[in-house]
Amino acid sequence: MIGFYDYTVILTYLSLISGMTGVLICLHGFGHPFIGVFFLMFSGLCDTFDGKVARTKKDRTPAQTAYGIQIDSLADLVAFGVLPPCIGISMLRVSTRFTDSPHIRLTGESDQRILYPIILFAIAVIYVLAAMIRLAYFNVLEEERQKVEEGNRKYYLGLPVTSAALIFPTVMLIQYITRADITLLYFGALLITAFLFVLKFKVGKPQLRGIFIMLAIGLVEFILLLLIHLFRLRH
Repeated sequence: MIGFYDYTVILTYLSLISGMTGVLICLHGFGHPFIGVFFLMFSGLCDTFDGKVARTKKDRTPAQTAYGIQIDSLADLVAFGVLPPCIGISMLRVSTRFTDSPHIRLTGESDQRILYPIILFAIAVIYVLAAMIRLAYFNVLEEERQKVEEGNRKYYLGLPVTSAALIFPTVMLIQYITRADITLLYFGALLITAFLFVLKFKVGKPQLRGIFIMLAIGLVEFILLLLIHLFRLRH
């Protein structure tokens, strides 16, 4: 078989599987945005450690190293580029603001139930496009950087797409804590995040302390979301 299957790529594969599973669940009839968020966070957890795990293998060939970089970006596009908009689309389906049925009905009515979904669909597409541009640009810069310097980069240009694993669970917490319909707020966050993906500014690459802080934030979000979900199931 083509490809590589050693332990250095397992977390990246798991991230892709998690992201794609979240996409399918969100877009399915029984899907719910709450479920998609858990898959997004799991992908974020995998992405946090996949590079570190890969670097433990000292005898990687140039082909294995290049392969790891490529699949990392491809997995990120699905998990952090496609899944967050799908969570938003799932919110549209369950939101009473836009429809009173399980599915969005685009009829001839000239009201917000027609206009808003079209605008929000456009935002979802823009987000995916921005994420793809960000990932492709990063790959190009990283390839050029490795030709002139060794070691890991010290900063990123633009907001890393993996930040979606913290941003959107935080937004979802607002809905489940306040019980308010935050569909428009969620799509606003999508649009702002898409802009930050392609905006040219430096973001320091997290060191060990920063990684632990992000993991702690993610763990708190996970526990809160889980407790809220269990509480709602009982009531």
